[in-house]
Amino acid sequence: MRVTKSVPAVERALVMMETLDQSARSMNIAELARKVGIARSTAHSIVLTLERCGYVTRDGSQRQCMLTTKAYLLGRETMNFERLAVAAHAPMRQLTASVRLTSHMAVLDDNQATYIQKVQRPGILTFDTYVGKRTNLHCTAVGKVLLSYAPEHHRNRFLERGSFARYTVNTITLATALRNELARVHREGFALDNEEEELNIRCVAVPVVSQRGEMLAALSLCGTLNQLHERQIPEMVALLRRTAALVARRLRELEAHDAA
Repeated sequence: MRVTKSVPAVERALVMMETLDQSARSMNIAELARKVGIARSTAHSIVLTLERCGYVTRDGSQRQCMLTTKAYLLGRETMNFERLAVAAHAPMRQLTASVRLTSHMAVLDDNQATYIQKVQRPGILTFDTYVGKRTNLHCTAVGKVLLSYAPEHHRNRFLERGSFARYTVNTITLATALRNELARVHREGFALDNEEEELNIRCVAVPVVSQRGEMLAALSLCGTLNQLHERQIPEMVALLRRTAALVARRLRELEAHDAA
């Protein structure tokens, strides 16, 4: 029988995460090294790696380490997204039927957005999107909502790129301009994609927020310029916000049912 060797560095990283999870307080690198039984320099390298991947954070002094929300969501995130997609389906179908525009729901997936629900408007024209497809943050309405409501460190890390891919003449490609746009999105509570990813396509999106005030996803309506006129945007934003609130309520009901 062939025995496959394990990877010591991975084992140590997992043990360090388990140690932080079991601790009632944050821990410094020297404590972690002692608990895990490894050299302090090795512990420091592992912490840096986990920090860069978003699973560990350190306080302002850079001494005390703690797990991030991302770490606690491991294994639970997929289940939560599936539940969110189920909660969103009926309200999105109703929204699409009432305005005859395609609706999408997307969640933040590191430096991209991932669609977890879609309801296609009736008609010949269809969007080249599907559940599970990843898309850009800087030039889509859902992406801008997700980025504007993301934790500041995540947003800053994304903007550190300095420049972004251009898809049309309307695409925002510079970090300074994108930062200003994200501030507007957060201030006004909705985002627009005016032919920024694809010509002749306009989208508008709003955040879906939990009862605790946490951003869950972005909800959008999309159509051609003729299907979604600029003068309709205030009305579409109002409808999207109403639908987003309904999705959040249905999600709470599903969670309560599953917990019972």
